[in-house]
Amino acid sequence: MTQTSRPSGNKAVLLLSCPDRVGLVARIAHFIYERGGNILDLDEHVDVGDGHFFLRVSWSLDHFSIPVTDLEAAFAPMAREFGALWKIRLSGRRERMAIFVSKYDHCLREILWRHRLGEFGIDIPMIVSNHPDLAPLADEYGIPYHVVPVTRETRHDAEARQIELCEAEGIDTIVLARYMQVLSPEFTARYPSRIINIHHSFLPAFIGGNPYRQAYERGVKLIGATSHYVTDELDEGPIIEQDIIRISHRDTLEDLVRKGRDLERLVLARGIRLHSEHRILVNGRKTVIFD
Repeated sequence: MTQTSRPSGNKAVLLLSCPDRVGLVARIAHFIYERGGNILDLDEHVDVGDGHFFLRVSWSLDHFSIPVTDLEAAFAPMAREFGALWKIRLSGRRERMAIFVSKYDHCLREILWRHRLGEFGIDIPMIVSNHPDLAPLADEYGIPYHVVPVTRETRHDAEARQIELCEAEGIDTIVLARYMQVLSPEFTARYPSRIINIHHSFLPAFIGGNPYRQAYERGVKLIGATSHYVTDELDEGPIIEQDIIRISHRDTLEDLVRKGRDLERLVLARGIRLHSEHRILVNGRKTVIFD
């Protein structure tokens, strides 16, 4: 009796953007089909304003004829023809994320809890902080915790140490889980679209420091949180995810902070999931999210 082998679950994900033209989806789908790939998910979008095409496609590698080591080289000629920006990610390689924190623990706790549950297909090799306060939490989850103090005078040396730690661990992405330091342009340039921050306001409102106080003093009726990629412009990077909650004149500043904490941890967790599942394409100051 013949037994049918079960699917391995191994897949590839292609993220691509290029000038729009007729037949792009058909050409890419045929590239996968003629090599034995089975498309599992395909999303595409055309920005009619600037005539740009965006695509995310995932396919099974169970019967794919090209070894994964040769996959990028095989697709490169077509990408050059399209004038595309693109990347291919394989399910067998987990994203390696470093978490940067200061003293607030709510976002870190959310990340570590969801990671323990297996919600994120990532590895967390280390946590980096400018304070020792959250070391016991890292110990609880068995993750190395590195304290790198930062002052105005030592910022350059501190960032050099942080980069050294990230390179030693092969870090793909850095998550700023309420890390209360502004990164230098030199640091952010090393990780383009690979540093995710959580800002405790509904950007572009109330950028910079003390956004809850700014919101309270302005008397707004909604507050929010925003996860975004970090650039050398403070709180101006491409937005990944946002959410809001209604408040009223009865809410004190402390109420805003309390309600905002819930938004921060959830919005950051969603941003991490979208990034780790390779569902984001950056388009200048904006993003295209395939979810």
